[in-house]
Amino acid sequence: MKAINNIYKIFSWLLLSLMLMTACENDGDTMYLSSIEGSDFVVTESNVKLSKETSTAIVLSLAWTKNSFLSTSNPSMGTTATVSYYIQISTDADFKYRSDIYEESANDFSKAYTGAELNTIAKTLGIEPGNETPVYFRIRSVTGANMDGPYSKVETVNITSYLIDMSVGHVLDADKVDTGVTLYSPDTDGIYRGFMGASGWYNYYLLEGDGTLWGNDGVSGTAFLMSSENDSDKRWNFWFPGITGCYYTEVNTNTKQWSALLLPSLTVSGDINAEMTFDRPNVKWTAVFNATKATTLTVKLNTVGKQYDYSTGTDDAAAKDSPVTFAPDGQNIVLASQAGGITVTVPEAGTYTLVVDLSKPGAWTCTAVSGSEEPEPVIQYLYLPGIDDGITGGDWNFNHYMKLYNEDELSYAGVFNVNSKWGYSINIEKDNWDDKYTMAEGGTAYAGSLEFKGQNNIPAPTAGLYLIETSLVQFTYSLTSIGNQVYVLGLHDVWDFNTPLTATATAGVYEGPITINSASPWGFVIHLVNGDWDRKFGGSDGKLYYRGENIKDDASLAPGTYQLKVDIINETYSITQ
Repeated sequence: MKAINNIYKIFSWLLLSLMLMTACENDGDTMYLSSIEGSDFVVTESNVKLSKETSTAIVLSLAWTKNSFLSTSNPSMGTTATVSYYIQISTDADFKYRSDIYEESANDFSKAYTGAELNTIAKTLGIEPGNETPVYFRIRSVTGANMDGPYSKVETVNITSYLIDMSVGHVLDADKVDTGVTLYSPDTDGIYRGFMGASGWYNYYLLEGDGTLWGNDGVSGTAFLMSSENDSDKRWNFWFPGITGCYYTEVNTNTKQWSALLLPSLTVSGDINAEMTFDRPNVKWTAVFNATKATTLTVKLNTVGKQYDYSTGTDDAAAKDSPVTFAPDGQNIVLASQAGGITVTVPEAGTYTLVVDLSKPGAWTCTAVSGSEEPEPVIQYLYLPGIDDGITGGDWNFNHYMKLYNEDELSYAGVFNVNSKWGYSINIEKDNWDDKYTMAEGGTAYAGSLEFKGQNNIPAPTAGLYLIETSLVQFTYSLTSIGNQVYVLGLHDVWDFNTPLTATATAGVYEGPITINSASPWGFVIHLVNGDWDRKFGGSDGKLYYRGENIKDDASLAPGTYQLKVDIINETYSITQ
């Protein structure tokens, strides 16, 4: 595809051409209005193949020059006519029938189409998906009181469109990358539903089949309101409440509101009685049971959920109790007003796992699977023996550990007073010296890749205070040095690095005055490095959490000056007057 910035070169060339028009020799000569020349309208592509993968990318651009439709034979004399421009698109090269023409107004002198926008136009024109079809473009000018002026020359673009499926909404991550998770709109009515396994404060966008991208409306304090504005200041990503778990999610593009119904548990009763375990990455609930013979079992599934929506925001205390029950629907199960008897068959005596699979919208199932299939518990801590042997006199211990903060990426973090003589390892279980990660070839003391049960300890950095971060999905580690100050951002909704806390004599402890003028709608956070927006602590009730929910104590404090003290090693904070 040609670079879009070539348009500006085309603009410059066209404008120069128009400026070189020959003027009449005498002011009294007859002056003529001339229509657009063929070279005054250009398109950047002659063949465009569309796909869902290119739906958000610019695939085609048009450009024309100002007043090129209505120029005079004497450049020294201007025209007073107001000219409006409209882009016309048709599958008929002659543009014979108005009903076969797609038309839109053009506010500027160029137009860039994303793949989704062009695909929607192709659907409007009746183009069959998958077939290369010549599509014709021209510019219509309107002068004065809605009088049609001349048209541009016609440009041809061969377009291969794709099928627009409005029954599926695609969940994109915060970077707008497709996660593979979908929500379902069986009636293609703009209401998408389904279960999602979300970590606390997980954020996402929803992409419709026609390329419309939905997120939060970009207004402070209005969680669960939606926007499809392209301006990043007017559309933020959606975010779940702070509780990790199973959410029944509904995104309603008609009301422009979405909601999240948390299932904190799921109880199976009847021929099987158990509290089920949630397998969040696979969006499944499981329970192991024993069958004494081949039989058909009847069970019921129910819980009391917590409903979060625009009226509650993400406030856990405001979330509304909502009964959740399932009933059979052919081979599948569905949400129902009353729990229905769901049957599962076991072919013989033995150990089985009841699996409630909610991963496929519109095709939820409840089945018995032979064997024990309970999910492996996620490791909550990673231990760092050797991280402080320069302080302990050579003793290696399991006293220091990183905490899990992102279950999707298996990301861990912690702040440590590092003083290591021989380097250190990252161990997955307390007092287990064998199951550990070490540095892979090419690593340094400050960043690198991990190798399970490798030969090389992670090298010791210069002694000091460091944030250590690790991902057991990417198998990487990194260290960030923490200086003599950390920073408070968000007080009275001011987000800058101008409120520092100063290091005390105790490693990891910082203290300083803060002024509260009014409660911030977002609370405040502790950032570890000046100018670094990612490495931060939130918290509540005196506890700090790496990349956790913002601290909202300012909402309950009167305006005034306070002393804020944070311990980023032990992850605590206090506010005193």
